[in-house]
Amino acid sequence: MSKHYPVEQRERALKMVLNHLNEYRSGVRGMLGDRPEGRSVSGPESLRRRELKAQVDTAQRPRATTAEQQRIRDLEREVNYAHTQTSQPASPQQ
Repeated sequence: MSKHYPVEQRERALKMVLNHLNEYRSGVRGMLGDRPEGRSVSGPESLRRRELKAQVDTAQRPRATTAEQQRIRDLEREVNYAHTQTSQPASPQQ
């Protein structure tokens, strides 16, 4: 059985969580609790991570947004590439 849920279902679950988040003290875990219908939507940890990501991307939490994280990865990749290009020894000429 596949653990991947359709994108529409994940987005709907996240929207539901974000719309009702203020009703619960402990976020997703409090919201889903032991209800079996909550488990059929998505796993609590997956929803918790998506909730955190959505809050960061909308500036509700102080962390680097998804776009900023991608930019950081791209810059690190460029630095690593430049470092490997400058640190390689010159090929011997004959």
